[in-house]
Amino acid sequence: MNPVNVVFPAPLYASVVEHGRRKLAGAWEPDEEQAPKAYGLVGARVEGSTATVIDVVPLRNNLRARDEYKDEVDRLMDELAVPSETPFDRRGWVADPREVLAAERRFEAGGAVLLGAYHMHRVAWPDDPRRDTCTALDTALARGSGLWAFILSMVDPVQPVLRAFFEGDNHREARISVMEDARR
Repeated sequence: MNPVNVVFPAPLYASVVEHGRRKLAGAWEPDEEQAPKAYGLVGARVEGSTATVIDVVPLRNNLRARDEYKDEVDRLMDELAVPSETPFDRRGWVADPREVLAAERRFEAGGAVLLGAYHMHRVAWPDDPRRDTCTALDTALARGSGLWAFILSMVDPVQPVLRAFFEGDNHREARISVMEDARR
């Protein structure tokens, strides 16, 4: 699946942006990871080269610190991550398989497929001040997945940027458009 166009109904686009803004503001919901990081899944109907988003599901649980994942995530961080203000042991996200399965079932019930995952970049780097593309780590994690990596740049939360890259490859970008009226 390799669409060139990703169409978001305005309310779904707004929900992804609001998820990022809420997490930046520290407005945690009771059952979610309490960190200024937003992650979620995107479900869409794909017709030809266009994917129309029908649902987004914010992820709530980060299993990164669990024994069965910690060593592998730490290894990837050592190998690929760029130094950041976020503490090493708080970087990286491992989705709860139960959340992913529930989202896939929800997408299927709506006639859609899992198109990809979104996550937020919030800290500007000297060589990447907008942080609206995939990092080497993002690319390594998405490679071979068949999914789109959606990067929500919240470096400037007033003017967020959402971009999509197939398997985290910055050279394989989809055009994202926002559909103001879902009845069109």
